[in-house]
Amino acid sequence: MYIIEMEYIILILSTLVILSVLMSKLGDNTGTPALLIFIAIGMITGSDVLGIIYFDNVKVTQYISVISLVVILFGGGLNTNWKYVKESSKSAAVLATLGVIITTFISGLFIHYIFELDIYYSLLIGSIISSTDAAAVFSILKGKNLKLKGSLKPLLELESGSNDPMAIFLTLTFIELILNPEFTIISFIIFLLSQIGLGVLAGLLFGKILLKFTNTFKFSYEAFYFILLLSSSFFIFSVTSLLNGSGYLAIYISGIILGSNYFIHKKSSIRFFEGFSWLAQIVMFITLGLFVFPSKIPEIFLPGIILAVILILIARPVSVFISLMFSKYSFKDKTFISWVGLRGAVPIILATFPMTNGIIGSDIIFNLIFFVVLTSVLIQGTTIPWFAKKLNLEDTSKDKIKSPLEFENNPDSNAKLIEFIVPFNSRITGKKILDLQLPENVLIVLICRNEIFFIPKGNTIIKEGDILQILMEKHQIQETVKLLN
Repeated sequence: MYIIEMEYIILILSTLVILSVLMSKLGDNTGTPALLIFIAIGMITGSDVLGIIYFDNVKVTQYISVISLVVILFGGGLNTNWKYVKESSKSAAVLATLGVIITTFISGLFIHYIFELDIYYSLLIGSIISSTDAAAVFSILKGKNLKLKGSLKPLLELESGSNDPMAIFLTLTFIELILNPEFTIISFIIFLLSQIGLGVLAGLLFGKILLKFTNTFKFSYEAFYFILLLSSSFFIFSVTSLLNGSGYLAIYISGIILGSNYFIHKKSSIRFFEGFSWLAQIVMFITLGLFVFPSKIPEIFLPGIILAVILILIARPVSVFISLMFSKYSFKDKTFISWVGLRGAVPIILATFPMTNGIIGSDIIFNLIFFVVLTSVLIQGTTIPWFAKKLNLEDTSKDKIKSPLEFENNPDSNAKLIEFIVPFNSRITGKKILDLQLPENVLIVLICRNEIFFIPKGNTIIKEGDILQILMEKHQIQETVKLLN
């Protein structure tokens, strides 16, 4: 009986994941964000619709969501180069702190005066929906393959990956104020400083240690490097959290440190985490969909619409324009940043905190937040590419063609792989590779012509616009480039 039940559960879960992957293709064709599809699959499978799975365990929901976010944030940091985001770091930091506070109080005050709800309850709801969500932002920007001008993309990614501590701090603060009105301002400050301060310090420290480990220990199996990184991400999160720091911030910063430096099997590690992050997103959003009972949504429909409008059209834009008042970003940039204030898994997870703390009416708060998140993803998530195009912020330059050749430029290695584009009227145009008289140990290993890669031979004729991938020793680079120009 146990085996049958276990196999039944495994069958359902694997089917849901397979269905999610297949349905994501439909999302690509229709412009529907993948995470919206994953949530919908969970809701349809749940007890209110098809009734295949009955699920209402808030603790299990939190555990699955937290584990998934650890993988998503670490993978997002691993795929980020500090040189790429450094220019946007100050603006992102202001948005992740001041921007979250402004969003919380604008949303909370509107809720308080429109619905005549207690001020602490109102600010609690405002704090829960105050942060943009890394999983949602990463999913939309990368899933849509959207290229943006300037430093908009790194700003949005860095903001969404670092604004959770402030949202968590504000959420726990207002929960404490509801349960314990004597909670002092000193307690607020200490908690905030420990969350952000320890999160940053732990991220920097553990990131550098992990970088040292991966480049020091030579494992017999490549897979051990992936296991080390994955296990370390959970270790960093848990240790930082136990020290009252932000585990989410720590793992994101650790990931950025690794992503900004060379380490053994870096490219394959990034690919591993990309795949594992998508699996984590699928599992997390299906779980969140299962946890929701759609039959309860109609009762919060009107308040949900009002709150979504306040958040999207008032609170987020005001927080962005104030936070970036002295930044280099233009009016169009700020307008677009305002629109990419996507809410996702983090607000839904934070909405479970009042439930686990026994706050009266917490089930209504959860349904309200869930509805706002769905509205945000549905309206903002589906229109981001259109918005970027209308504001002329889309980078229309041609994508760099991805080479089928894998080569890691190890700084300790003497070998170097470079790309050389044959210019117009080049002196090597029309010549055979044999006639180029390249230095010894310099090899043209791959040529891209008309977006098609092929392995050249000695009698291959060079043409204008060819992209040559050339393998050589480092000291030969200058001599070779001079010879080809």
